[in-house]
Amino acid sequence: MADRGRVLIVEGRFYEEILDQLVEGAMAELDKAGVSYDRVSVPGAFEIPVAIAMAEASNQPYEGYVALGCVIRGETSHYDYICQESARKLMDLAAERALPLGYGILTVENEAQAWMRVRDKNKGGDVAKACLHMMELQGRFLMPIEERGFSP
Repeated sequence: MADRGRVLIVEGRFYEEILDQLVEGAMAELDKAGVSYDRVSVPGAFEIPVAIAMAEASNQPYEGYVALGCVIRGETSHYDYICQESARKLMDLAAERALPLGYGILTVENEAQAWMRVRDKNKGGDVAKACLHMMELQGRFLMPIEERGFSP
């Protein structure tokens, strides 16, 4: 099988058991696609964009990223800030650097909603599929023109 690239799964581990399920779903899809991956854990959703930026700044950036986390609404506005800022920064990274990125930070009202998203339809797998799709799209659009079959 041809090398399909390497993906970094970034796990915001604040809700350990929920994240275990999300990661399991993501790894299953990447394995099925024959894509290799590494995993890195961070404390929570807020730190996920920073970890991806660090990986991109390293000598060995990845071809794609899978961002997995969970934020459950509490009694304060902390939820709103974490959800908004982590999503905004991940979108900034993806759009500004043309990074294939699967967004999998669950933003839910309660723990029961989070479990529904990982037990009934494992969102981790959906997020990995999104990353793989964007990797293919990146290859299509960023491939040198000669390789696309056009003559200059």
